[in-house]
Amino acid sequence: MTKLELLKKNEELEKEILELKGIKQTPRIPTYQYSKIRDVDLEKIVDISQKLNKNRFNDWFENSKKLEENEEKFLEQLLEVEGEYLSLYSEENLKMRFLSPLLVKVDFKTDDFKDFYDEKLTYKNEKFTLTGEVDILISTGLRKAKKPYFFIQEFKRDEDYGNPRPQLLAEMISAVELNNWSEIKGSYIVGENWRFVILEKLGKDKYRYFISESFNSTKIDELKNIYKNLQFVKNEIIKMVKEEK
Repeated sequence: MTKLELLKKNEELEKEILELKGIKQTPRIPTYQYSKIRDVDLEKIVDISQKLNKNRFNDWFENSKKLEENEEKFLEQLLEVEGEYLSLYSEENLKMRFLSPLLVKVDFKTDDFKDFYDEKLTYKNEKFTLTGEVDILISTGLRKAKKPYFFIQEFKRDEDYGNPRPQLLAEMISAVELNNWSEIKGSYIVGENWRFVILEKLGKDKYRYFISESFNSTKIDELKNIYKNLQFVKNEIIKMVKEEK
């Protein structure tokens, strides 16, 4: 008998002994890490589907935000210095050299909320646990994130876990459930390309989501739109926090 067969036999004997004693074993709840979750994992634990509807982003993308002269100059200079490297950077280089200056300029830091990096987030129900560190999170809180409003998921280089979309969706599901909301926004980045996402809760463990067209941050007009979209999110969160107060 091999070691694996022996372990399996022992588990079966332990189960039989517990059953004879009338002791019921509590089923183990599976835990999924955001950084490693895949589509097949997500579809195993929730009912989730993508819907195609470009109009779903109209209110978000067709915002009336007009860039100030200093904002336009900043974006042009940032692209001039970093544009050629965006598709080559590792995750940390992308964050430090490009994302950080961009997010500082958007300035998500207010008296009520701010941006958090590599923040721990956990959601648990009777069927599964979603947990891990979130790349970029806009949330209330001072030392620790308390109420998440928006997520930005960066690309990964790992061959097995290289798709940031299901990772972002898992984070958004966690936030919707923790906040008891019906909708939340987010974004994920692959190299120089940004996509924005809207997740809707339809019922118990049932969701649908919409993914925007791709915005190439190496093109100045599209980078300006990315910046405007983030500014829209910031102003939307300001309104939401005021209404909640």
